[in-house]
Amino acid sequence: MPALRPQTPSQTVGPFFHYALTEEPVDRLDPDGQAGEPIVVLGTIRDGVGDLVADAMVEVWQADGGGRYRHPADGRAADVPSAFIGFGRVATSRDTGEFRITTVMPGTVPGRDGSVQAPHLNLQLFARGLLDHLHTRIYFDGVAANENDPVLASVPAERRHTLIAHRDGDEDGLPRYRFDVVLQGEDETVFFDA
Repeated sequence: MPALRPQTPSQTVGPFFHYALTEEPVDRLDPDGQAGEPIVVLGTIRDGVGDLVADAMVEVWQADGGGRYRHPADGRAADVPSAFIGFGRVATSRDTGEFRITTVMPGTVPGRDGSVQAPHLNLQLFARGLLDHLHTRIYFDGVAANENDPVLASVPAERRHTLIAHRDGDEDGLPRYRFDVVLQGEDETVFFDA
């Protein structure tokens, strides 16, 4: 049996990881405006001491307003409006630490065992200092389907608020929702295993 080699140290995500990935942001998921109610999602990423992370990268993946994913595994994908891409990738601003996407309010999505998932965005976060990217969800305040969402129900009640985006006004005539991510400490956002 060959001798085992020693384990190499893990590397964190470096400070230059997204330069090529976010040069052209993908921040408009429905350029034709046919996939549902248009909305703006705005947020920040904060580290464990509350400082803004101004060089993070955020990816979102979501269903359209009818609850259909643009993916072959979703048998209803042929009904998704052709311009709706369902995927976005943006960097946080070096000036404000904010990320922003213009998309549509997603519809409810079929879940396992006949359950129904509330409207949500899947969010992946990449930032320096992380050993791997993080996964979370963005739900929307005031949506009745939140009460029966199986994923949201799996989160302790006292932490569910970290997954809820709140309406905080309008932007360019569209409803705007704020979702701030906290990486560590008090009010840490709930992250999921992928």
